[in-house]
Parts: sequence; structure tokens; C-alpha cells
Amino acid sequence: MSFWRSSAMHPGWPMVVGPLRVPAGVTQLRPVRMRDAAQWSRIRSADRANLEPWEPSADLDWAVRHSISAWPSVCSGLRAEARNGRMLPYVIEVDGQFAGQLTIGNVTHGALRSAWIGYWVHSELTGQGVATAALALGLDHSFGPVMLHRVEATVRPENAASRKVLAKAGFREEGLLRNYLDVDGAWRDHLLVALTVEEVSGSVAASLVRAGRASWA
Repeated sequence: MSFWRSSAMHPGWPMVVGPLRVPAGVTQLRPVRMRDAAQWSRIRSADRANLEPWEPSADLDWAVRHSISAWPSVCSGLRAEARNGRMLPYVIEVDGQFAGQLTIGNVTHGALRSAWIGYWVHSELTGQGVATAALALGLDHSFGPVMLHRVEATVRPENAASRKVLAKAGFREEGLLRNYLDVDGAWRDHLLVALTVEEVSGSVAASLVRAGRASWA
């Protein structure tokens, strides 16, 4: 299913990806929309304590950056990157409701065919399979329609929950990036993890289903 026709510049975009059923509900990915402003602002504002320790530092206060009026600029920037073939900015939906975001960024084709992936999920849904399902869907889409060969992610060593999600999706650790990113007011070490298409047996989503962590919706 797709909203518009995918372009040759950016294969696989824009498309709805999924769904998978997990304990929290039916989970899928769909492109960001301007009308996501209120839900995005409400969740990001309420979840500041859970999100801010793991996200890059910024000059503006969290409340200002996540007000409803900030979303049009954020959304426009994401969609511009998507039109230029450099990014796939998705909303994670659970039972049709905004539940977080998953972004595939720095998309590079040619001989490299790689990207990074990042995500966040509403704290009310953590531990219910949403992040793992969304990540699996994003990876399968990257290795399928987007035609990538490698996807990588970075995660702080202290972020046990996110490291567990990445491990369930099949990511392997490649090394430690020291003082890699300014996060929560200081330069923080990050683990580099990666996955290539050759390491996926059929699909990441199918592996979750076989392991009993999700089912086809």
C-alpha cells in the first residue's frame, strides 16, 4: 500500500510498512504528516524524562522544541529530506494511533547502499513489543523495497532497553565510539551496531513471528 508513487530517486518511499501484531496492538509504519502536530507534541512533552537522556543536546528548551507550533518546521524538514532521497521519516502507529517515530537516515545508494536507523516509542507502550516490531518492519523495508545492503545504529552503553530491542532485531556490535555525540549536556560514548542483508534469514519480521514475539496482522 502507498500514499503516492515511489520515485526512482528514493525507492520504497512513501509507503506504509507492515503491519505486525504485538501485545500492545497492531503496529505499522507510515510517513509523517502535518496533522501529527498535536499527538507528537503531547507525547514528546509528557515523555521528556524518558527521552531527553538519550537524545542529542539542543540549544532550545525541550518545551519550546516540542510545542505544537514547532512541528510544521520539523515535519517540513523531514519531508524535504525524504523528497531528496536521503531519509525515510515514519510515524509508528499502534491500532491506528500515533505511538512514536522511526527514521531511516543518511540513505546512500550506489556502491555503499547503507543508512542509519533510529526510533522512539511512547513510554506507555514500552515493554509491549512496539519498538521491536517497528524496527523489524523498518529493517525489512530497508533491505527490500529501499534496496539497502547495510543498516547501522548507535546506542549509549547505559541504554539497556534499547540495546535489548536492537539485539532482538539481529544487530551485532561492531565497536565503541568514544565521546561520539553530545547527549543530555555532555559528550557520550556510543556503541556502533549494524546488520547486513546477508545476515537476515528471510526477514526480520518473520524471525520475530517464529520466536513468538509477534504475529502477522
